[in-house]
Amino acid sequence: MKRIITLGILIIISFVLQSALFPFIEVAGVTPNLLLILTVSFGLMRGRKEGMLVGFFCGLLYDLFFGYAIGPYMLIYMVIGYCNGFFHRFYLVEDVLLPIIIIVADDFIFNFATYVVFFVMRNRLNFSKYIKDIMLPDMIYTALLTLVVFKFFVFVNKKLKQIEKGSEN
Repeated sequence: MKRIITLGILIIISFVLQSALFPFIEVAGVTPNLLLILTVSFGLMRGRKEGMLVGFFCGLLYDLFFGYAIGPYMLIYMVIGYCNGFFHRFYLVEDVLLPIIIIVADDFIFNFATYVVFFVMRNRLNFSKYIKDIMLPDMIYTALLTLVVFKFFVFVNKKLKQIEKGSEN
């Protein structure tokens, strides 16, 4: 139960930071995707099921406040969280390189899916401009934020594991 409450609080805090604070510290017209970092982090640390659930609620919250319809971002975050759960076996707590590589790849996938859903379907086909102006700065900015935030998420996950271990005994 504590894990669910903690994850709910993390999702809400991440959403508030991403939507209320980060627009004031945007660089090159983009803001980092903290909800994506949260989804990737818990997919890596806890596996497919938890990555998918965190992705579902991150995407649902994003869709409710910023989407035109409920579902597109929810599906994107869910799939990314689920797929990151496959890397759970390869993840080591001390390793920072794997999460950064994965977050860059996932940010590319997220932005590409967003491009297809929201631009291609409206006949806006200038993909090279989208890559240069939105995708690359977003990937770099999100990767840099991952260096800081991921360590915090690892700390929270360790504490949750200790609480779960203590409650079993």
